[in-house]
Amino acid sequence: MARYAHDEIKPFSEDASKKEQVREMFDRIAGRYDFMNRILSARIDVLWRRKAIRMLAPDKPQLLLDMATGTGDMALMAARMLQPARIVGVDLSEGMLAVGRKKVDAAKLGTQIELVAGDSETINFADNTFDAGMVAFGVRNFENLEKGLSELLRVLKPGARLLVLEFSRPQLPVVKQFYGWYMGWLAPQMAKWFNQNKKAYQYLNASANAFPDRQHFVDILNNVGYIDTSFKPLSLGICCIYAGRKRQD
Repeated sequence: MARYAHDEIKPFSEDASKKEQVREMFDRIAGRYDFMNRILSARIDVLWRRKAIRMLAPDKPQLLLDMATGTGDMALMAARMLQPARIVGVDLSEGMLAVGRKKVDAAKLGTQIELVAGDSETINFADNTFDAGMVAFGVRNFENLEKGLSELLRVLKPGARLLVLEFSRPQLPVVKQFYGWYMGWLAPQMAKWFNQNKKAYQYLNASANAFPDRQHFVDILNNVGYIDTSFKPLSLGICCIYAGRKRQD
């Protein structure tokens, strides 16, 4: 399978694999991840998530996969908006999952949402299991992008839809310049001010900048085997919703 520039970007300088370093990074920042996320995004990410989940509503999925679930924000929002029978959230980081499970319990959604440790490249479910899949700001952390997308395709039912939310590089010059300054300097600096891991936020910026966005990512979805693929820029192009379906047998 093809390799991409962002596959090689790691949070730290150690010799460990990207997967191991991503797990360690999110374990380190899990305790204040939600707080920092809301501060840095000014809660715009909540609107992005809502738009993405709304796109799944016509399919009325009853069994939903939330890959790279983190602290469960997408799973919790999807439970309220879509009312599926069950949502399975999968993530590498036990630290993030621990925070997410507390949020699920607080929302009294423990019978509807299950958060489990797992790897995007070896999803522990049978072929053709899920009615829909979603990944919010997680695909750029995959160690092998195409392998992760192929695994997601495998566990989706024929005709099921995948939605991916991910940062993208703005194309308007003024927005591009501001975005570069904000993500490249201000966000890591703010992380330092709040006693968070500055390197983690530098990695998030570097991986977002190297990610194959827009039509390039759509082409990758097509190459892996998805159909009906598309992308929709949000907020002057700093984020995109990507969509694709598994081909009917």
